[in-house]
Amino acid sequence: MDTEFSVSVRFYRLSEALQPYFTALYATTVECGPDMTVVDCLHPEWAALRFTEGPPPVACVGPGPLVPQWPFVANGPTSKAINFGVTRSRIWGLGLQPAGWAKFVPHAANSLSDRTVDGSTHEAFALFAPILPIVHGNDGDGDRIATGINDYLMQFAARPTAQEAQVLACQAALRDPDIASVAQLGERLGVGERSLERLCGRYFGFPPKLLLRRQRFLRSLAQFMFANRRTWSEAIDGQYYDQAQFVRDFRSFMGTTPSGYADTPHPILEKIMALRFADQGAAPETDLPTVLRYTGDPKAASE
Repeated sequence: MDTEFSVSVRFYRLSEALQPYFTALYATTVECGPDMTVVDCLHPEWAALRFTEGPPPVACVGPGPLVPQWPFVANGPTSKAINFGVTRSRIWGLGLQPAGWAKFVPHAANSLSDRTVDGSTHEAFALFAPILPIVHGNDGDGDRIATGINDYLMQFAARPTAQEAQVLACQAALRDPDIASVAQLGERLGVGERSLERLCGRYFGFPPKLLLRRQRFLRSLAQFMFANRRTWSEAIDGQYYDQAQFVRDFRSFMGTTPSGYADTPHPILEKIMALRFADQGAAPETDLPTVLRYTGDPKAASE
C-alpha cells in the first residue's frame, strides 16, 4: 500500500438527551490518490452507523475478502474485527449503544450480530436512513452536517424505550471490571439467568458470557494501547488466568495474534481508538475537549 495518504478525525458531541443512546459523532477524512485503498480494522464494538461522502468502503466482519459496502452501512454488535478499506472519502460514524438499540431499532440485536447491511434498505435501520441525505446535502460543510444529524435525532429522543432501565443498568454493569461472571452480572441486575440471556440477546447482540469475555479483552487492549504497558503480559486484564487464555481470546476476537496486531499499521483506527475504548467501558473518559483528546492537536479544540 502506498504511504502517501493522510487521515484526520473530527468529533462532535451530541445533545445531552442523546448521549445515553449514541457515542460521539465523528467524521473521518481520508486523503489519498484516486487508485489507492487505505486498509485497517476495527475491534469488536456495539452497533454502528456509517455514512460516506465519496466512494463507499469495502469491508468484511472477521476473516475473508473485503467486499463492497454501501453509502449508508450499518452493522449490529460485533464479536470479531471489521476489516475494511477506504479510498478518498469522508465517513461519518455514529455508534449505537445498547440503550440506543432498544430505543431506535425494532429488531433483535442478535439477528444482526457480526453483520453489515445496507442501512438505506434494511428495515431495522429505517429510522436512520434520512441521515444520508443530510450528509450529502450540505455542500460538505461539516458543522452543518453535524448539526443536521443531531437535530434530526433529537426528534426521537423522547420516544418510549423498551426495558430502558434494565438495558442501561446492564450497559453500566458490563463496564465494571469487578463483574467477572454471568452470576455476578445477573445479581447486579436482579434478574435470573434466562431473563439475562434474553435481555442480552435482544439488545446487546450476544450471550452474557461472551459479552463479559469481550469486555476483559477490550480492557487488556486498552491497557496496552493507552496505559504505557510495554508488553502484552503487563496489559492483560486481571480476569485472565494466564497469557495463553488471552492469546486465544485475541485470535477469536481479532483474527490475529497480539504481536501480529501490534506489528500491523493502523492508520485510521489509531485516530479514533481512544473514543471507541471509552464508549465500550474499556478505558476511562478523559477531561480533554472532545476534538483535542483524539487528534492531539491543541488548535483543534477551538475549531
